[in-house]
Amino acid sequence: MMRWINVFYGFDCRVFQTVNRHFDKKLLNLFFRVVTHFGGADITIAASFVLLLISPGETRLIAIASALALSASHIPVQLAKRLLPRKRPYLIIEKTKFSSNPLQDHSFPSGHTTAFFAVVTPYILFLPQLSFFLIPLGLCVGISRIYLGLHYPSDVLAGSILGIGSGILCFCLLWL
Repeated sequence: MMRWINVFYGFDCRVFQTVNRHFDKKLLNLFFRVVTHFGGADITIAASFVLLLISPGETRLIAIASALALSASHIPVQLAKRLLPRKRPYLIIEKTKFSSNPLQDHSFPSGHTTAFFAVVTPYILFLPQLSFFLIPLGLCVGISRIYLGLHYPSDVLAGSILGIGSGILCFCLLWL
C-alpha cells in the first residue's frame, strides 16, 4: 500500500512541476493570477449574493442551491485541512516558483476549486449550455492553483469533486 502512495505522490509532484515550471511567463502569469480569484471567497460569495438578489422565478431556487452548495462545501474543506494537514508544495518541492505572499494554511483540498465548482454546478445542471463556458473556467481556476505553486493536482481534483458533489446535492435537495 505504501508503495502505491509513493507512486501516486511522485506522479502528483511531476504533474505539479510540469505546470509550475511556466511560472515566469508573463502572459500566463497575468492570466492565472486573474482567473484564480474566480474561486476566491470575495468573488464566490459576492457572485452568490448578487445572483440571489437578481434571480427571478425558478432561477432564484438555483441561486439558493448555489449559495447553499458554497456554504456546505466549506465544511468538508475545513475538516480535511485539519484532519489531513498536507503542506503546500512550495514548502516541500525544491525550485517551486510562487508569489511573494503565499498562503500558509494546509493545501488539501483546494478551497478555491471547491468553491468555484460548488457555485456553478447548480447552474450547469439547470442550464447545461453553461457548461461550455463554466467547466473550462473551473479547470483554469484549478490549474491556476497548481501554476501559482499553492496546490498539488490531487488537491485540485479533490476540491473539484467536493464542489461538484455539494452542488449536485444542493440542486437535488431544492430542485427535484
